[in-house]
Amino acid sequence: MKGQDIKNAGLKVTLPRLQVLEFFEKRPGEHFSADDLFTQIRSSSSDIGLATIYRVLNQFEAAGLLIKHQFDNGQSVYELDTGEHHDHMVDVDTGQVIEFFDKELEDLQIQLAKKYGYKLIDHNMVLYVQKEK
Repeated sequence: MKGQDIKNAGLKVTLPRLQVLEFFEKRPGEHFSADDLFTQIRSSSSDIGLATIYRVLNQFEAAGLLIKHQFDNGQSVYELDTGEHHDHMVDVDTGQVIEFFDKELEDLQIQLAKKYGYKLIDHNMVLYVQKEK
């Protein structure tokens, strides 16, 4: 289905695009920087270049296949766009990104917007956390 996903996004199917999409599809819910992706794809004996990785990531983001996040650590990370809403927690010590969904929290956000005379259209929540010692 990977090749069809790329075609449906209006892009030509190429080996680098297939490799990047396959990488993300095998790791749903995980977040990777371009450097992480480059290192991991290269370790599997591919000769894909870092510039190609950046180009494919930008194309996939524009096509709606990937979502780009830039958390407070400044580094952009990407995840597969599954179409399912979720929020994030970022461990400030390790940089680990944890996805979560909380129905009560989602309902509260809708209520808050309504309280102030608005309808919630979309939101992006990032909690910066640290392990309790």
